[in-house]
Amino acid sequence: MEELPIGRRVAYWRNRRKLTLQVLADRVGMSKSWMEKVESGARRLDKFSTISEVADALEIDISMLLGRSPDARPPRAYADHCEIGALRDALGRSALASRLSHPRRPDLGNLRQATEHAWTSFQYARYDVLAQALPALLRAAQSAADHHTGDAAEQATGLLAQVYQVASSTLRKLGEYDLAHLAADRALGASVRCGDDLLAGTSTTRVANALLGMGHARAAFEANVAMAHRLAPGDVNDTSPARLSVYGVLLLQGAMAAAHLRDSTSVRELIAEARVAATALGVDADHYRTSFGPTNVELHRAAAAVELGEGRQAIAAHDQLDRGRLSALVPERRAQHLLDLARALAHTGELDRAGEVLGEAEHLAPAEIRSRPAAHAVMTGILRRTKGSPPALLAALADRMGARV
Repeated sequence: MEELPIGRRVAYWRNRRKLTLQVLADRVGMSKSWMEKVESGARRLDKFSTISEVADALEIDISMLLGRSPDARPPRAYADHCEIGALRDALGRSALASRLSHPRRPDLGNLRQATEHAWTSFQYARYDVLAQALPALLRAAQSAADHHTGDAAEQATGLLAQVYQVASSTLRKLGEYDLAHLAADRALGASVRCGDDLLAGTSTTRVANALLGMGHARAAFEANVAMAHRLAPGDVNDTSPARLSVYGVLLLQGAMAAAHLRDSTSVRELIAEARVAATALGVDADHYRTSFGPTNVELHRAAAAVELGEGRQAIAAHDQLDRGRLSALVPERRAQHLLDLARALAHTGELDRAGEVLGEAEHLAPAEIRSRPAAHAVMTGILRRTKGSPPALLAALADRMGARV
């Protein structure tokens, strides 16, 4: 963004705000043709007062137009306050509002395709795309669940649960834990209404992750473990790959909550149970968007070790990973693992390597590192403990993240 001419920056933010040229021109008090010339570069935008008026109209910090890093850039370069506000509004909509905004029933085929695109965007850590697309997708999914009847209503409610899930996961990545919890709770309710136990299981992991982000590790642990016991394969439940995957990811998320509680015994037991499920599954799969399998079990073993303060064990777990299987996972999952590895390296004093791993993760999934509060905390810790000036590559990454000591 810093390399673009100021007119291109104006166009970028206008499109992100979904404003027409005329609306933006009206807000600034100029003509549409004047705004067209600014965006094309035919007219220079060089008066500070005018730039300030344009920035105010776009609801951004003036530094974003000037190409300078603001002194305190928020840790969500991929979703700003307007987009978070739109998500909050969409999550708070009533059924009546949904019906009025969509007087006709949304087509389920189109909704299913849009939901698939949202999941793909999440798995590639495209939080900028999701921040802009989710409010409208939420409204459409809410309306579809409200308008359809019979079997179509059940399908629509299942899609609504998925949209709530991806919204919850995205909001959690951006540090908006209260909204993530609200979306996850809505997802769980929709899952129960459509009668899909496995969808309820993955919705439970979103609820628990939001609780964990809010500091409620005990509640997160209990939610994951209780649902895992309910969905355990065998006896009255089937042993399908989908059930094994959902059961397994509940165990892994339970292990992460246990690690936050410093309960190493429960961590080992839950990881061991998840490994049994992964062995029965036999492959790394993505049933119900779980990315569950043998590799993900080992990634969580490393992540849990970091939470327990066992940095060297986490590094050892990383070194034992099958690199081919790791590279086959979705970018978001791999970048999350690299962030965990960077934390482990920082804990053991390997600051230079920790910075290199953060850079590798940024290359793989930029938003996973630039927009996540957790990544900012790691970078800030590295900078504080680095003696003298940080290496050029580390300093450049810190600047892109907006990290400050």
